Amino acid sequence: MNDVIRIDALFRYPVKGFTPERRDSLVIQPDGRVQGDRSLVFRFADAVEPEDATYPKSRGLALMTFPSLARVDLAFDDEARTLRLRVDDIDVTADLSDEGRSRLAEAVTAYLRTTGDARLLEADGILPLGLLGDGRTARFQDRPQGFVSLHGAASVADLDAAVEAPVDDRRFRSNIVVSGISAWEELGWAGRVRIGEVEFEVQKPIERCAAITANPDTGVRDARLLRVLTTEFGQDEPTLGILLLPVAGGGTIRVGDEVILDA
Repeated sequence: MNDVIRIDALFRYPVKGFTPERRDSLVIQPDGRVQGDRSLVFRFADAVEPEDATYPKSRGLALMTFPSLARVDLAFDDEARTLRLRVDDIDVTADLSDEGRSRLAEAVTAYLRTTGDARLLEADGILPLGLLGDGRTARFQDRPQGFVSLHGAASVADLDAAVEAPVDDRRFRSNIVVSGISAWEELGWAGRVRIGEVEFEVQKPIERCAAITANPDTGVRDARLLRVLTTEFGQDEPTLGILLLPVAGGGTIRVGDEVILDA
């Protein structure tokens, strides 16, 4: 394509393993993490608070094992430092005090008990859930080093056309969605990329897990996307999107910013 490549959408994930917040801008920290991204997590009872800035999915609630979480609408208010949780007839807003954290954990537990994932709560060491994090520090990523994730809108549209279930950007939990490139073109990017005022180094493609099989509206695994990526698209491993790291310091990126390859 000869189109100008631009940011089509930006997303932040205040609570690890839950729904995204669509944002007009994101602050990229020098360490490669997005400010406020994965700054909270609902941990299992037997999970301890991490000493570093990583937190494996196995220690708390995540879409990979609890697909019904996709239906929960979570929004974090940065100024008030309150978290709102909405799903079905549950609508709870609480701060990050001990009492507020307990209310939110109880609300998530109550919802999960009504779903097909309820049996998972009965395993040893799962309940009671606890809410960790300060709502500011990005510290519950899967990887020791912070990464910014990006995919092309055309790649998702191509995958959507290959299956009967609806497939959109939310399934892939990227921070950045770009337009102006052909489907899967981003997987071939290498070297440096400038996005708005921030220069990044392309790290590697993103190998996907079962989280992408969960419908973000129904919480049901309705598409065998991992198998589709390896069979119909001929990939060795199910892959969609790439990981980026800032080269020298961070900055702010905004919807509509131009993306320049080989910066």
